[in-house]
Amino acid sequence: MTKLTAIESNRQLLDGGAMFGNAPRTVWERWFPPDGIGRISLACRCMLIEIGDIKILCEAGIGAFFGPKLAERFGVQTPTRHRLRENLLARDYPLESIDYVILSHLHFDHAGGLLPTYQEQQSGNNGLVFPNAKFIVGSEAWERALHPHARDRASFIPGLTDKLLKTGRLLRMPQDPLPAEISKHLEFLFTSGHTPGHMHTLFSGDAGGKVFFCGDLIPGRAWVHLPITMGYDRFPEQLIDEKAKTYVRAVSEDWILFYTHDPEYAGSHVKLAESGKYEPQDLQRDFNLFTI
Repeated sequence: MTKLTAIESNRQLLDGGAMFGNAPRTVWERWFPPDGIGRISLACRCMLIEIGDIKILCEAGIGAFFGPKLAERFGVQTPTRHRLRENLLARDYPLESIDYVILSHLHFDHAGGLLPTYQEQQSGNNGLVFPNAKFIVGSEAWERALHPHARDRASFIPGLTDKLLKTGRLLRMPQDPLPAEISKHLEFLFTSGHTPGHMHTLFSGDAGGKVFFCGDLIPGRAWVHLPITMGYDRFPEQLIDEKAKTYVRAVSEDWILFYTHDPEYAGSHVKLAESGKYEPQDLQRDFNLFTI
């Protein structure tokens, strides 16, 4: 049996203007009301896939690895607590039970949860928190982390690639073979509008349903609309074209889109409305042991 659960990491507050690129504040503040300094609340939601006894975690969220100054700058909520670890344990999934961690890319808000809290690191715990997991990342995203551009260098965690390599459990797609025990359920699709080599997991369940981990291609329901992009996207026009291409298949195959950053909704289907616009449909607040 295949199951899916939404698991949150720490949340964060980021500038709404940065999250909505060239969309004016009078538009985006109706979707996500900002705080007094213009920040909006964002989830860092991870997707737990179960294939029989095998547990696969898509992403690790932002975690709590930042020191106080950077945690404040990036609006990390409950910055001394590793919320992903807590939320996994609350569902009886200790970190040791995770067999695979899939990383769409290595920006800190998607990979920071691989690390212990800042306080734990100060006490000498400098390893990764998943002691048994194999780590799956796209080869182009990996190279980007090794050789970032000046524009996005601050998005990567210094030393993380070294830690991943030292585990001996790193798989880079597509050149490394995906283990047979999971390969029939997973397909990887690549985009580069947000960051080069962004890898999206398409999960196919035993019952025939499909769930697409959007990552930063479609951070949440407001970004389903094709023209809406982020200021963080490297190539916004390319990203719009990539969304349009994704929707063609998502509509025809009735995919569920899984949103990592939406503060309220974990996912939805997508439809092409009579107006010619793509819109989220059947919004879901949570996926808790969702059989698919």
